[in-house]
Amino acid sequence: MRRRPHAGKMANRALPSRFDKVTIATMSETDFARLPDLGSHVFTAPLKRPAGLGEDWIEPAQHSYTADEHAIWDELFARQMEVLPDRAASAFLNGLDRLDLGRGGVPDFARLSEELGALTGWSVVPVPMLIPDHVFFWHLANRRFPAGNFIRTRETFDYIQEPDVFHDVFGHVPMLADPTYADYMQEYGRAGWKAMRYNRLKALGALYWYTVEFGLIQEADGLRAYGAGILSGPTEAVFCLEAESPNRIMLNVDRVMRTDYVIDDLQPTYFVIESFAELFHDTVDRDFDRLYRSLSPGFTYANTAVIDVDDVLHRGSLEYFLRGGRGSGAAPV
Repeated sequence: MRRRPHAGKMANRALPSRFDKVTIATMSETDFARLPDLGSHVFTAPLKRPAGLGEDWIEPAQHSYTADEHAIWDELFARQMEVLPDRAASAFLNGLDRLDLGRGGVPDFARLSEELGALTGWSVVPVPMLIPDHVFFWHLANRRFPAGNFIRTRETFDYIQEPDVFHDVFGHVPMLADPTYADYMQEYGRAGWKAMRYNRLKALGALYWYTVEFGLIQEADGLRAYGAGILSGPTEAVFCLEAESPNRIMLNVDRVMRTDYVIDDLQPTYFVIESFAELFHDTVDRDFDRLYRSLSPGFTYANTAVIDVDDVLHRGSLEYFLRGGRGSGAAPV
């Protein structure tokens, strides 16, 4: 759960000329212009910054893609558009249309940032790989979405562990054209400051996982997917909505932040929102100081759990999970 940035137009969100750092323990949680400095008390994955990059992890330019790499984007795009109508959230489909991501080849970040900036003030910036949590939060807090500056190969066409430009731009960026969702993403980035102060990054990461990556929304015509992890892959787009295996439960922020998640397989449980306005208010209005003080360092609930406070839309059979998931060759049913 991390990302990256780009030279060129930044949707009127200019980067500071230097990156002042301030410690988590003493920093203001309303001053998001400065890059926070992780103290030794904050536990996060150690990532080695590539040579030549600054503390923002932004690459100097977007990658120049080959003809075959552009063709891979087009083939991935066409495959997803075979399965997403009637399964993707209306906000995603509207954003996809407004940004015209199917115009051919990997989108140019400068042009995309200009168009997205005119809609919601966001920009898209290239990064080389997964980036540290505090850098990722900082970019989101300033309405910059870091996108992988590479695309999968034909050998990894169906599954890639690290998010590439297709996952990041096709899966995430159309949703940023929706004003309410765009505001939620910025507030999520700002929430990272407090999570770091309490050393509860995993709890906040669970919220991101079950909303931004694998969230479902109840629309007038039924359940739809808005999470990028679902929208950028054909199997999960069907599985999350139509399979008997997974649980589908209405979102409860406190419950979700106590719930473990799986990063390399289909999800045993999906959480459902009624609207993006509900998602925004349920997170922005939550007293996270009190919540973080009550959370244990680890997760309370397994990703398969259904508990007594859940508003359950569908209690899954968990057949796919119980048969061993992807590694066993189990059918996603």
